[in-house]
Amino acid sequence: MVSCPHGVHFKAGTRMGTPRDYLCVGPDVCQQKGPFCVTTCPNQALQVKPNPQIQALGDFRWTAELLMSTWYQAETGKLPEVDLEYRTGNSGGGFDKLRFQFPTESAKPIPLDGIDTSIDLNKRGDNAHKITIPIPLYQGGMSFGSVSDNTMMSRARAAMNWGTFCCTGEGGYPEFLYPFDHFMITQVATGLFGVKEETVQRVRIIEFKYAQGAKPGLGGHLLGDKVTDAVAKMREAVKGSALFSPFPFHSVYSVEDHKKHVDWIKTMNPKALVSVKVSTPADVDMVAIGSFYAGAHIVHLDGSYGGTGAAPDVAKKNIAMPIEYAIPKVHRFLVAEGVRDQVTLIASGGIRTAHDILKAIALGADGVVEGTAGMVALECTRCASCESGRGCPRGIATTDPELAELVRVEWGAQRITNLYGSWRNQIVDVLQKLGMTSIRDLVGRIDCLRHLDYS
Repeated sequence: MVSCPHGVHFKAGTRMGTPRDYLCVGPDVCQQKGPFCVTTCPNQALQVKPNPQIQALGDFRWTAELLMSTWYQAETGKLPEVDLEYRTGNSGGGFDKLRFQFPTESAKPIPLDGIDTSIDLNKRGDNAHKITIPIPLYQGGMSFGSVSDNTMMSRARAAMNWGTFCCTGEGGYPEFLYPFDHFMITQVATGLFGVKEETVQRVRIIEFKYAQGAKPGLGGHLLGDKVTDAVAKMREAVKGSALFSPFPFHSVYSVEDHKKHVDWIKTMNPKALVSVKVSTPADVDMVAIGSFYAGAHIVHLDGSYGGTGAAPDVAKKNIAMPIEYAIPKVHRFLVAEGVRDQVTLIASGGIRTAHDILKAIALGADGVVEGTAGMVALECTRCASCESGRGCPRGIATTDPELAELVRVEWGAQRITNLYGSWRNQIVDVLQKLGMTSIRDLVGRIDCLRHLDYS
């Protein structure tokens, strides 16, 4: 038998291994490029048909096709060869209703290597670090205890590969992340879990988590099943007891109080950039301008579409403003106040694809934070069992040492790195079609978007 050019069929010793059916490109493509396994199998033992498991895979935001296309990009760094939807889900709203409208007149072609996808994280012109990242995204906070150690290291290594950042989340700064100091963001949340002067001084960016988009008004929580000996020691808590970060910071009720927080960090780490993560209440524009006057470099808007399976649906679906409304609201307000060019505006909460990144930027953000997409790159199936220590069948969001070994660090880091590479290629392709030479040219260009319900 001629071996499969796509790697579906392979030999394990003298026997054929279990087919890696997720690599199959289907009969239409395969018969054109050949050889087609069904016709070349000497025993006529093969057939190609849709896997019935697809019918039970995914949800409206992460459809089966979007999951599979993300897995493929993580595997290869390229877009799928077969016709899988890789740009949008099927939620019926939000980014899924937005499309780019490209110029009808053919512009002068722009060389792909002449398109800049980098963004600046410090626009204030102060004495803090001048940081530019080569792609318009970095990784959101996932706390020690919420995901496995191998998952945390995979994310950190991928961030280092791309010269961007990974956030520790609010669970402290474990020692195995110390080699990645230059590419880490450490988080200060209301519970102050694991916050120490030494860890604040290790990094170039510190993030205050005032609110979380998936749980606005509720604070953070880690259920007792995940509070192991190591997690309890890091958080100075009791093993097996659920941990909650209250909402809000009860030391902050004004811009002046907020500034004291920022000054506290700058006293410990004078060169640090300060990011302020907030959810999207109705007055989110006032929150953003208050953060700027308090001294923040980055205003991070976190919408409700993100969050893991541990976030309660009642919070994700019923509290706060959709992120696609919050971004332009804040962008326009900062422009009106005359400070937009001094603030880096970052959006998160449901960023699944390169097209979501581009849409968020066209609405007014400078860049985005991704979280769940990186987990999908590690073959997350969106089963929503993240809150349990042994609940994650893929070993991603687990504290069980046996399950955690399912994610090997080198493998995980490479898959997330590949996904970012595919995303960057798509970003460059869209910018070229729009006639833009830089991702910064797209900021606030709502005229480049159309809504399916109103166009």
